[in-house]
Amino acid sequence: MPQVGVSVVEVFERLGHSVDYPRNQTCCGQPAFNGGFHPEAREVAATFLNAFRDSRDPVVVPSGSCAAMVKVFYPELFAGTAREAEAKALGARTWEFSTFIVEQLGVTDLGATFAKKVTFHDGCHGLRELGIQSAPRRLLEKVRGLQLAEMKECATCCGFGGSFAVKYAPISTAMAEVKCKSAYASGAEVIVSNDPSCLMQINGYAEKQGMPIQCLHLAEVLNSR
Repeated sequence: MPQVGVSVVEVFERLGHSVDYPRNQTCCGQPAFNGGFHPEAREVAATFLNAFRDSRDPVVVPSGSCAAMVKVFYPELFAGTAREAEAKALGARTWEFSTFIVEQLGVTDLGATFAKKVTFHDGCHGLRELGIQSAPRRLLEKVRGLQLAEMKECATCCGFGGSFAVKYAPISTAMAEVKCKSAYASGAEVIVSNDPSCLMQINGYAEKQGMPIQCLHLAEVLNSR
């Protein structure tokens, strides 16, 4: 979903900030970590630590799950190792996209226009590990022409869960069905989330079922003119 990254950069540049993207960064290590392969996850995460070692700037992540991995689980993953303090320090300056804009920059109105009815999906890691709920909605409320319609199952898991979707495909599909039907029942034209992995799961099910509903990342909506 390269358009998500592009939207994030353009949003920050419009706010007057410069964005640096360390090209040597890779996956945060969450897939291996969630699968119980902690030594392998630590090896991948070490590359991530190295990528941001020489910077003291905030690290902004357009994904609740990735942000939670760095903020919440890196201290656990590196506990008792020589890089424990470094992992904690990186976690402390890592922010999920919407919370950084609202809580750190103090901005809620980005001057966006998006004349559609949307519903918001709360990703599990963002909601349950980071407590993200109000920030994305405060941003959406300021988008001109946008009508926010909360779905009944907004906080229900979409069924992705990384390897969960592969190991337990029928259950994962049933969970995606619940999510998509709830979104459709809200009358929304668009499902918005701040986690690309959830959007991939939801969009995959919606497309296969021929449901006339679009899936967009929050950054894409905030970047609309």
